[in-house]
Amino acid sequence: MNKWKQKTRPFCLEKRFEFDSYEGTRDFLDLLGNYSEEKDRFPDISFGKTYVNITIRPEDESSLSEEDHVFASDIDQIFSEGKI
Repeated sequence: MNKWKQKTRPFCLEKRFEFDSYEGTRDFLDLLGNYSEEKDRFPDISFGKTYVNITIRPEDESSLSEEDHVFASDIDQIFSEGKI
């Protein structure tokens, strides 16, 4: 699985998730939306028919925290298992 890219200007984590079908993309976005609402944490998302790009920005904008990395790991789990 691709790793998250960590950037410092601006501070963020980025990753692209790819799917075999539009249905898979939609299912992932629905699960991610539900999880984001549960955690009250909303990453930047762009998507197309068979991909989703996610950017996680730190809440304090100064540097990435352990919470940011845990959130990224949780998104990986949603992708790999289809649930969290």
